Amino acid sequence: MSALFAAEASGGGTARTLTITLFLLLVAGTLAITIWASRQTKTATDFYAGGRSFTGFQNGLAIGGDYMSAASFLGIAGLIALYGYDGFLYSIGFLVAWLVALLLVAELLRNSGRYTMADVLAFRMRQRPVRTAAAVSTITVSIFYLLAQMVGAGALVALLLGIRPGTTFLGMGADTAKVATIVLVGALMIIYVTVGGMKGTTYVQIVKAVLLMGGTLLMTILVLAKYNFNLSALLGDAAASSGQGTAFLEPGLRYGVEVAGNATQTFYNKVDLLSLGIALVLGTAGLPHILIRFYTVPTAKAARKSVLWAIGIIGTFYLFTLALGFGAAALVGSEAIVAQDKAGNTAAPQLAERLGIDFFGGDIGGAAMLAIIAAVAFATILAVVAGLTLASSSSLAHDFYANVIKRGEASERQEVNVARISAFVIGAVAIVLSIFAQNLNVAFLVALAFAVAASGNLPAILYSLFWKRFNTSGAVWSIYGGLLAAVLLVFFSPVVSGAPTAMFPDHDWQWFPLSNPGILSIPFGFLCGWIGTLISKEHDEDKYAELEVRSLTGAGAH
Repeated sequence: MSALFAAEASGGGTARTLTITLFLLLVAGTLAITIWASRQTKTATDFYAGGRSFTGFQNGLAIGGDYMSAASFLGIAGLIALYGYDGFLYSIGFLVAWLVALLLVAELLRNSGRYTMADVLAFRMRQRPVRTAAAVSTITVSIFYLLAQMVGAGALVALLLGIRPGTTFLGMGADTAKVATIVLVGALMIIYVTVGGMKGTTYVQIVKAVLLMGGTLLMTILVLAKYNFNLSALLGDAAASSGQGTAFLEPGLRYGVEVAGNATQTFYNKVDLLSLGIALVLGTAGLPHILIRFYTVPTAKAARKSVLWAIGIIGTFYLFTLALGFGAAALVGSEAIVAQDKAGNTAAPQLAERLGIDFFGGDIGGAAMLAIIAAVAFATILAVVAGLTLASSSSLAHDFYANVIKRGEASERQEVNVARISAFVIGAVAIVLSIFAQNLNVAFLVALAFAVAASGNLPAILYSLFWKRFNTSGAVWSIYGGLLAAVLLVFFSPVVSGAPTAMFPDHDWQWFPLSNPGILSIPFGFLCGWIGTLISKEHDEDKYAELEVRSLTGAGAH
């Protein structure tokens, strides 16, 4: 029985009171930052790019804050706790992806654009079709990513408030409480974006990155101290508690599983693993909410510096996830983790509770650690959803409204007002979809967002920066082709129907055997861009030469 339930059973509400108090303090603090930032937000540049006033270190922290999402903290720890070695694949994939972003797009994008990814894509092409496609792609990727954060929030608050199936809080059952949490997170993210813009969102991300690194460092030290800093003892205990034995420490428990007597399914499992790896490594360079962070610094040098800081912060964090995941497997056990949340999304907070009981004594120690770590995780979710909503609402306002509908004639005030309205709409869509996705692991949901980003955005970005012949037709074909391929394959995969953990487990329209579409949709996006370019005669070498000089030197950049 968890410390929260024990505290309730003894008639004391101390644990829950502490939890709610910390939770409210966190929300109040982040709202105060947002309101302060709103007073500094006077122009479109302030709203979209924070006035380009952040240093490389500040932006590196903010990028880390954007990237170390609920998927990283809750999802990866859960996957490692339940599947051991295979769960760590996400940590490796997410980290390696940063090298691709650094080498291929970070500096070039900062030099070439102004506010959004489409500024680069549309530079040497016809504005309206390219910006429309980029806006559609940005919103689609952002909503996939938003699903992961909202689902994580629902699972987290149910644990925080001690709500399990059969228990209630303020008259709400577990499922109702999760839905209420998702709605609350959606409301908060809309406030952060509409009130604070990029400045408010960035400062919330910086605070969250510091809190998250501090919280995970504390938990890592406590886990290692529990085993006298003997990693072998920790791994051995984790394998024993997992019920899988030594297989827990070897590949093949979740990905690339060999099915005896079924060569076809074995093949699909191994291809699915490869597909996941490709999406994880290539996805970051196409994520809109990460790409717009490069515009918040004043120079290309600061953009490079911010990515280097981000790699250091994120790399250290992913090393910590090893201790969190295997620590949760050893000290909490897979049965207790699955009992609280089927997808394992609460493994890290449950580990925090166990460490609190062991090191600080009694139920109150456990409740205090759980409350602190859950508050940190909630800060993580709030910061990331704000960044995602800002990216998609900026694209709708700057790309679609200002440059497609108004043909560049919109005032800054009109543009920012549309961005704020867009945040409401995107938040509402994310809330509704998240309610149906509660059975899915949040790290897995983010992997789907990576696949969609790598399929639709990455081919267009790379072709635009590096292929002289590339044109409007190629850009539109690559974005829509890759995007449609990824979304359709996901829709007809076991993720959405035909499996016990699907979004719609009671329905079955699945025909695509893989859970990760990247292995087909990413090459398809590149192929569409190539074909679309060749069937059009449009060609502007002078404009490409100008883009090349600007991307490499920063000359003429905003």
